Amino acid sequence: QVYLVESGGGLVQAGGSLRLSCAASGINFSMYAMGWFRQTPGKERAFVAAISTSGRSTYYADSVKGRFTISRDSAKTTVFLQMNSLNPEDTAVYYCAAVRSWSGGSYYIRRSDYDTWGQGTQVTVSS
Repeated sequence: QVYLVESGGGLVQAGGSLRLSCAASGINFSMYAMGWFRQTPGKERAFVAAISTSGRSTYYADSVKGRFTISRDSAKTTVFLQMNSLNPEDTAVYYCAAVRSWSGGSYYIRRSDYDTWGQGTQVTVSS
């Protein structure tokens, strides 16, 4: 059984920072590309960031580029999302996702690319 468990969400003031973590179990973590998505009520789940199995390739949504950083630690089987300069528009439930990848340099940005999801963690940014 594959499990992805997010943590690190919470309430932060505009301009502040949070670091989300997603701990993976039940998979060979080094063979999975990972991604972060976010969702607000009434809207579709939207891509935020992605990282390849090797960690050498990353990709970001334009709205977070330069503020968010995705990284992974194979020893801890965990993917991180460092979020800086947060603003109220970043308020959402954040989900991590995993997909088996045979390419060390590939990342995935579509929801349909991923087949395993975490339960989500709430991030609220106050103005």
